[in-house]
Amino acid sequence: MNLSRILLTAAAALLSSISLSAQNPIIRDDFSADPSAHLFNGRVYVYPSHDIPAPPDYYRRDWFCMADYHVYSSDNLVDWVDHGVIVDQVTAPWVRDNGYSMWAPDCNFKNGKYYFYFPAGQKPKTGAFFAGNGIGVAVSDTPYGPFVCEEKPIQGIGGIDPCIFIDDDGTPYLAWSGRGLQLARLKDNMLELDSEPITLTGIPRGQTEGPFLFKRNGKYYYTFPWVEDSREALAYCMSDNPLGPYEFKGKFMEQSETICWTNHHSFVEVDGQWILFYHHNDYSPYFDKNRSVCADYVGFNPDGTIIPVVPTLRGVGVTKATSLIQIDRYSDKSEKYVASEFVNASNPFDGWKAVLWNTTQEKEPRWISYNRVDFGKDKLNTATVRLLSNAGGKLELRADSIDGPLLAQFNVNGNFLWVEKTVILEQDIKDIKGIHDLYLLMTDGNHFEVDWVNFK
Repeated sequence: MNLSRILLTAAAALLSSISLSAQNPIIRDDFSADPSAHLFNGRVYVYPSHDIPAPPDYYRRDWFCMADYHVYSSDNLVDWVDHGVIVDQVTAPWVRDNGYSMWAPDCNFKNGKYYFYFPAGQKPKTGAFFAGNGIGVAVSDTPYGPFVCEEKPIQGIGGIDPCIFIDDDGTPYLAWSGRGLQLARLKDNMLELDSEPITLTGIPRGQTEGPFLFKRNGKYYYTFPWVEDSREALAYCMSDNPLGPYEFKGKFMEQSETICWTNHHSFVEVDGQWILFYHHNDYSPYFDKNRSVCADYVGFNPDGTIIPVVPTLRGVGVTKATSLIQIDRYSDKSEKYVASEFVNASNPFDGWKAVLWNTTQEKEPRWISYNRVDFGKDKLNTATVRLLSNAGGKLELRADSIDGPLLAQFNVNGNFLWVEKTVILEQDIKDIKGIHDLYLLMTDGNHFEVDWVNFK
């Protein structure tokens, strides 16, 4: 690699970090997809692909468009740091610099180095229009870069969506999509194949891509998106050997109920709890080529099979009471008259609001709950809610249930603008400590819009 490429790669990795506080989606200021998650040195690092609007020189305005990779990290699964661009199509030596085809990547650690694997369209030979997809490697001393790209992609393979898995004995394996789901052992240098690729068999007919390989309790899981109808579900096979044979076990996440054609995922274990990272088009509901990374907890049956995961708004992690609690990412709600909508439909990255209303004047309260809120060890005094209510009414904040301890109550006058209303916590509850579920109830009125809740 020449000096200019090294400097550009280093500059991208050393950009000022940006902190994001999030539930689902976890990345809330940009589009992201195909997340590969790993635990390095006590932090979770996520390596996604990066959806962007198609530029004028891209020949498909209605297709996926990806020109670079960022990396994000967190030590609490709530506050995420954007470490900036680590690889891009312009400075990667072998990549077509206007291909916009930097599909799903992965990264792992071996030999004191971090190896980032990424697919992209190769530079065509003179006179050719397309040279096919290669899978390249970039190497760094840290999980966030700077990464230095190898001059050529891995020889002998082509395709997309690499996954790098390192077994307990240190043996590295590469899984990818290319004429089916592929798997091969790598040499210790992490740059060359050490076995002939095998193709997974026994999977019911349907399009497959995006493999992710992991190990749990001595079992190997080869997982992948699987199209059985018009959209991708997530499915998996299991084996006692990393190179198989693998037995198909079925789906662990159903197709999206809304129109999002793709899904792509990874698994990581954090403090004994497994987490599934995946994507959906939350910020782009009418164009499913702009997607966003989400995360939810996952469990396993006694026989090792995966308990199906149902996507949530709440996601993972514990939220501090003193942060802005995005109550619109609720974990549960009353049966009727509650919804989550964009605060500003013209700019989805402004986030969502919770809408509670009552058109029938029924007496039971409308409510939403947000679980795993940490009230800490210090005494709290006030609660603030950012809200809008045309006709006014009453809101309550309670702990643990709709009938739980009353934290605060808000008497709200009618208004047509967003306001932040602060009240003193109820005297008997100021010493609330530790982790509780938070409930917001509309006890009077017929319409409230709530953006966030905060305690001080």
